[in-house]
Amino acid sequence: MNYLYPKQKPLAKKGYLTFDMALKKLQHYCAYQDRCHYEVRSKLLDMGVYGDTLEEVIADLIKDDFLNEERFARSYARGKFRMKKWGRYKIKTNLKMKKISAYCIKKAMTEIDEFEYEEVLEALILKKMGPKEDWDYNLFQKTGKYALSRGYESELVWRSISQLRKKSEI
Repeated sequence: MNYLYPKQKPLAKKGYLTFDMALKKLQHYCAYQDRCHYEVRSKLLDMGVYGDTLEEVIADLIKDDFLNEERFARSYARGKFRMKKWGRYKIKTNLKMKKISAYCIKKAMTEIDEFEYEEVLEALILKKMGPKEDWDYNLFQKTGKYALSRGYESELVWRSISQLRKKSEI
């Protein structure tokens, strides 16, 4: 029956990785981009590496500075804010899902400049609202919900929207 699925990888190789093979693969995996411990652990489990070997590979990666959770959290926060325009709340939530420590999350939040943060939020709101002629109460509400879904703090969102409403009335 194997001849029906020629592109399928044989399962016999799974679980037969030595420590050196697993370490080399994970070094390449971590060198490509910053990774957190949770992602590396999941990758090792997917590769069929368990127990003491798994822990030794992770320890070696940390020792050789391929794996650094604080560096990962900082670069993750910078990237998601600058590239995807995510707010602090969404970034924190996603870091928590990756099982990053509270200390590292706090350090990651220092990467976001307050002035730049508010500018990005205002630009996001203006882009979503469109031309001034179309502004009405429902649009303000929809835009506020949109900004909240992007992870921005509600107090900041509604303050920015109310400032825009005051400007538009003038």
